[in-house]
Amino acid sequence: MLQTVLQLLATSLQIGAVYVLFSLGLTLIFSIMRVVNFAHGHFFAISALIVSYGVEHLVAMGFSVLPAYLLSTGAGIAVALILGAIVYQFGLRFFLRDMEGAFILTMGLALFLDGALLGAFGGAVRSVPEIVSGDVSFFGVAVTMQRLALCIAAVIVTVALYWAMSATKLGKALRAVAADHEAAMLQGIPYGKLALTGFLIAAALAALSGALIAPVSIVSPVMGSDYLIKGFMCVIVGGLGSVPGAIVGALFIALVEAVGGYYLDSSAATVAIFVLVIVVLLIRPRGLLAHG
Repeated sequence: MLQTVLQLLATSLQIGAVYVLFSLGLTLIFSIMRVVNFAHGHFFAISALIVSYGVEHLVAMGFSVLPAYLLSTGAGIAVALILGAIVYQFGLRFFLRDMEGAFILTMGLALFLDGALLGAFGGAVRSVPEIVSGDVSFFGVAVTMQRLALCIAAVIVTVALYWAMSATKLGKALRAVAADHEAAMLQGIPYGKLALTGFLIAAALAALSGALIAPVSIVSPVMGSDYLIKGFMCVIVGGLGSVPGAIVGALFIALVEAVGGYYLDSSAATVAIFVLVIVVLLIRPRGLLAHG
């Protein structure tokens, strides 16, 4: 019984590691811009797709798997950043703090990117070879080295982001505009530049999470939609605009998914997630760690 509990906790942490990075991007965008980005999942998907194709081609050229993966990850994040800059400059900067306008824009953009990714990469699912081989055991719980590396990378990035938001000048400025953008602008903080910076950080987080999940999951052009739904549930449960809330919400959703998947089937686990999200919101309508 104890070993089963530990195994479920380990599985939850593995699932939650990616959800945390993905959800942090969503909550950053909402905190700073007060918009919900329905195209966020496509930054995730395009990075995973680039990693899948990049690793295959670089290995065929003679690269070993790890350098091929690192180069492909860098390329995936770079493409996501370029796409993010284009989306912001030619779209979202005209709808800052305009929930309805941003909803229409990003929803339309998501549909456009669905077609673009299917046209560019095809509809077939792909896989990425194992980057780190082997298994490790903790207290009788077996974890693959690949998933352990994923968790470690996610923890490092999350801690670094949390520290940056708390201790650096940029992080304090981002927190200031999130709290009150008009007061921040009166103090000389350039809201437009910070909104772009926050949006690009969010795009990079989504792209990194896509690159991390690629070796342990099936990669497809539509995979971002599934993670977008889970990401929204994470930030809603944790509290829109709360960075700690996004982390707690992601781990909560991952735990429900792991336990539901073990004792039930995947469809029933998804239903259980929605039911528990509704229960949490009935008790705490603003989320577990919402501000105010």
